[in-house]
Amino acid sequence: MMSIITSSVSQGFLWSIMAIGVYLTFRILDIADMTAEGSFPLGAAVTARALTTGHGPIAATLYGFIAGALAGLVSGLLHTKLKIPDLLTGILTMTGLYSINLWVMGLTSNLSLTTDPKLKTIFSRFPVGDDTTTVIVIGAIIVVIVIALLVMFFNTEMGLAARAVGNNQAMSAANGINNDNMKIIVYMVSNGLIALAGSLMAQSNGYADVSMGIGTLVIALSAIIIAEIFLHNLSFGMRLVTIIGGAIIYRLIIALVLELGVDPNYLRLFYALMLVLFLAIPTVQNRFRQWEQRQANRKRMSED
Repeated sequence: MMSIITSSVSQGFLWSIMAIGVYLTFRILDIADMTAEGSFPLGAAVTARALTTGHGPIAATLYGFIAGALAGLVSGLLHTKLKIPDLLTGILTMTGLYSINLWVMGLTSNLSLTTDPKLKTIFSRFPVGDDTTTVIVIGAIIVVIVIALLVMFFNTEMGLAARAVGNNQAMSAANGINNDNMKIIVYMVSNGLIALAGSLMAQSNGYADVSMGIGTLVIALSAIIIAEIFLHNLSFGMRLVTIIGGAIIYRLIIALVLELGVDPNYLRLFYALMLVLFLAIPTVQNRFRQWEQRQANRKRMSED
């Protein structure tokens, strides 16, 4: 049982970076950006290619982040300058990234990082105990850095402007904010973080795969919804912190399901059903509160 928990924690830290990236477009811009399913494997592909061609793990990881930010730039430009609807924008970029990811990996669908014993990933370069402990420690450090930088950025004048665009575009435009530029910035930061998660996941798993991005948006949204179900009315920084818990709980649920002997081929269906359940919980809670309120009102009226 302890191995399941530690494995879920280690994977949860890495997935939480991706979930935080999705959170930025999902909650700030109110967009479920499908680009995530292309930028996640893009980060993995760029990092794996860089590592196998002699680049250091830190530089390779940064390359993955930059590649994701560029993918976000493309989606941002398509949405803001060409006025393509946000859902279609994500689908178009995601579709194009499939071929780009294949090209980056040398026209192969899978690129291994374990064939060369001299090759060092960010986890093998800075070991802290066994493999799982190393992923937990380094993953936690990177998540803390990411959250700290995001809190700092979104409390600057530019960051507050970006948040204002998500809250009320008409009001932000009336105050002289360039809505399109702010959207592009959020797209870039979001997909940069998603690609960073893909980069770290490839280094943790020992390979990059062109199809590893399938379902990432569902996973991220599940982690976000789990966090929001249990915790409300928090500051921006604390909301990002709770996503870590959401991602860990999500990975723990998946690990327990696999431990019960569920066929891994059915996991995608399970992902979708879990998201439906988590999205339905707030609605059920609201209806239950409304029912309680009606019952209380009826009781009060009968007493009067």
